[in-house]
Amino acid sequence: MYSEDTFRDARVVITAGASGIGLVYARRFAAAGARVALCDVDAAAVAAAGADITGSIARPADVTDEAQMGAFFLEVEERWGGADVVIANAGTGGPAGLIESHSLEAWRACIAVNLDGAFLTCRWAARVLKEGGGGSLILMSSSAGLHGYPNRSPYATSKWGIIGLMKTLAMELGPYGVRVNAICPGSVEGERMDRVLANEAKATGLTEAELRARYVAGVSLRSWVSADDVADAALFLASPAGAKISGLALPVDGHTHSLA
Repeated sequence: MYSEDTFRDARVVITAGASGIGLVYARRFAAAGARVALCDVDAAAVAAAGADITGSIARPADVTDEAQMGAFFLEVEERWGGADVVIANAGTGGPAGLIESHSLEAWRACIAVNLDGAFLTCRWAARVLKEGGGGSLILMSSSAGLHGYPNRSPYATSKWGIIGLMKTLAMELGPYGVRVNAICPGSVEGERMDRVLANEAKATGLTEAELRARYVAGVSLRSWVSADDVADAALFLASPAGAKISGLALPVDGHTHSLA
């Protein structure tokens, strides 16, 4: 669908880009001709991703650490002079359970990765994309950013916050030619969702099989989502085909109508 010329020499920066959806993003953009810079908290995964993606910048960095992220972004600017596409991909599922079961520490840890990490990324992206005369900024929300999500209040709160951040930045950056959108994946098959199901099973007393059936029952297409499905949306939004799309919360979820 996308040739090596679609993103020829485009500078694409991805947080949490060494595993899961982020790694699929990195590989797909690189295959379409882009230069990819990624960071991730997992140093071993970063080393593997850097070896896998020719010409990439790959550095360990915690998205909640301002100094680490500043060093990563500075390297991107010093080597490439800026960016054309920035994807604030880092996220965590947070704790599972009713709100009265959550500690303030667990609440804050979820908000820190999902919202503070997005803030640090967007603050830098806003400047470099404006200075470069435009570009695409993509934030990662969730179907939980469009619906209530019982037993997952920290996560849902952070993902609704991403939508508010995206809408505001679309207004702030639009006059400078910067498009800002959010992707809202549904339940994405993979290790991360396996961990979420294990946590929810402990919190609810349901089996993981029962939880899987419940997730599918709330989706019109009665299916889960792949990381490639999500990457298809990101490449579309960042490509010339998405040149006039901004301020959009794009579900990639088979039409979720309930997370209850």
